[in-house]
Amino acid sequence: MLDIKLIRKEPNEIEKKLKTKIKDISISQIISIDTEIRKTKTLVEEKKAKRNVNSKLIGEKKQKKEDASDLIKSMNDLREEITSLDNDLKEKEEKLNYMLAMLPNLPMEGIPVSLDPKDNKCIKTHLEKRVFDFEFKNHVELNEKLNLFDFSRASKIAGSNFVLYKGMGAKLEWALLNYMLDIHTQNGYTQIIPPILAKEEMMFGSAQLPKFKDQSYKIQDDDFLFYLIPTAEVALNAIHFDEILEESSLPLRYVSYTPCFRREAGAYGSNERGLIRTHQFNKVELFSLTKPEDSEEIFNHMLNSAEEILQGLELHYKSMLLCTGDMSFASAKTIDIEVFLPGQNRYYEVSSVSNCTDFQARRSQIRYRDKDKKLTLIHTLNASGVATSRLMVALLENNQQKDGSIVIPKVLRKYLNNIEILEPNK
Repeated sequence: MLDIKLIRKEPNEIEKKLKTKIKDISISQIISIDTEIRKTKTLVEEKKAKRNVNSKLIGEKKQKKEDASDLIKSMNDLREEITSLDNDLKEKEEKLNYMLAMLPNLPMEGIPVSLDPKDNKCIKTHLEKRVFDFEFKNHVELNEKLNLFDFSRASKIAGSNFVLYKGMGAKLEWALLNYMLDIHTQNGYTQIIPPILAKEEMMFGSAQLPKFKDQSYKIQDDDFLFYLIPTAEVALNAIHFDEILEESSLPLRYVSYTPCFRREAGAYGSNERGLIRTHQFNKVELFSLTKPEDSEEIFNHMLNSAEEILQGLELHYKSMLLCTGDMSFASAKTIDIEVFLPGQNRYYEVSSVSNCTDFQARRSQIRYRDKDKKLTLIHTLNASGVATSRLMVALLENNQQKDGSIVIPKVLRKYLNNIEILEPNK
């Protein structure tokens, strides 16, 4: 969430920056209602001061046995006016908070300014795109003989766009997760196993609500309301919700594996079959909390850790600095790591590394106390480290051989009883 004080101070500049993320955004209503709130607060304080004066006068008159009926009537009128103004103020503040919650984070300096994803900037490539000397298959076609997943039975269980991993498919998925957790913990991240259900205020704190309410799965009855987390970022951000951290404890680095759940209504392309986009997928998430002056260093540390996963798997990828219009709602800077999927003939993001500055911390009231006892909002950063479904596609499609077998990356073999080749069923 943005600081209303900053909006008051630089409304034109703030709106200009916001328009680089959302073209038709406007903060005029926010400025207007904020002005009304401040005027109302002033009026309430004036009436409360007058009420206090009248209360004192009534007491004095009663002590002197004088008639105080006019003052008492005035007091009753004031009390009603104050109650009415307080109710009006509460409504306006709730409206302001909702409008503020719908504003995205401001992009950092140096981010390509554009609303078109075509203007994302490639800042790094690793290895070269594989050139096949045979007619390659996509992962759905490969699966016909490899028998790693079952989409039709998953659909029978939960509906379309779910997947059931089985046999070597389940083992390969688990190998990927263990490999990633090993790398990240070696790089200094503390492993967390969080709940996969989150309260509404925790979803708000990580900026999933109210903006993405329609994209989330929720569980609700007369006793409770929970959301299925769309990413472990929600839970990791919530660990320190409404806490004051000590400067000496920073930075905090967490890594977590969780299943993730997203409705993604209307997000599906006709060619996005199989594992490309599903309602439930597995992901290893990195999350850091740090002092503002250290957040760029922490960002690079997270990026390097995510890239190390793909380098170990010997996959070709490119790192893209996203333009303003392609960044996520909460992000001030994002670099996407994209792998090439031959079956789709395009690059897909498998990791997104984002600096959210103090945007989530303000919503979650996560602060730290410096050596001078001053309280400051921390910076939060997150990175996919990484999501396995598209990574699985990349491994299968890029490591396939002419006979439909798959070469297992060396770094995964120790998790798979040293199997080197995944053979198709004859």
